[in-house]
Amino acid sequence: MSEAVSQYTFNNLKRSSTAERIVENLITLVKARSLKIGDKLPPERHLCEMIGVSRPILREALKALQVMNIIDIRQGAGAYIKSLEPEDVVEHLDIVFHLDSSLYHDLYEARRVIEASIASIAAEKINEQELALIEENIQQAAADIDNEQAFAERDLELHEMILKAAGNRVIPVFMQSINKLALLIRQKTNAMPNIRKNTIKDHKAILMALKNHDPQESAAVMERHIRNVERAFFYEKEVEQ
Repeated sequence: MSEAVSQYTFNNLKRSSTAERIVENLITLVKARSLKIGDKLPPERHLCEMIGVSRPILREALKALQVMNIIDIRQGAGAYIKSLEPEDVVEHLDIVFHLDSSLYHDLYEARRVIEASIASIAAEKINEQELALIEENIQQAAADIDNEQAFAERDLELHEMILKAAGNRVIPVFMQSINKLALLIRQKTNAMPNIRKNTIKDHKAILMALKNHDPQESAAVMERHIRNVERAFFYEKEVEQ
């Protein structure tokens, strides 16, 4: 075993452990910087001994990590750490969020901070045409309240309209990553009828604050809206469990 490999510390898992547990173990090592991008994983035989699992279970875990773009399996050369960047694993967020549910809280926190600021900026710059389009969006969303997909599109569209009204050319760069990450949550929350209904009310309050060109109130109602969705989301998750 190479000198670099000897520096790694793998938690020994019980034989009943699933591939999901191994995935979680390896992701934790990447996050803790015990494994870095470009590092080569030990050979399968050594990994099995270090983690305490059979080869079939290990291979299942490695395949999952490859699908998530966390490792790169090179034929005849072994497996290498590729990345754990959010944009690289966004298509498989359901797995990532299942392994680390605290990411939900982080995402909502990021949205509250950034989107409240966006609403504040937009309140000072928004024009009548943009306000009319947002009002039309809310009316359409209300008409589509029983259509999850259409409602989700209107929801995302409204937030993009406010972002555009803010007129800042740098903020959209940050929002691209956040919107990708938030896509999974939006799909879950927009499937909840009570959240869709309350979202209409919140969007109307945001529109009113924007019409009044009140930066502080616009930020406050946007922050409250995202917090409302967050609370409803976690309440629903607790009920499901």
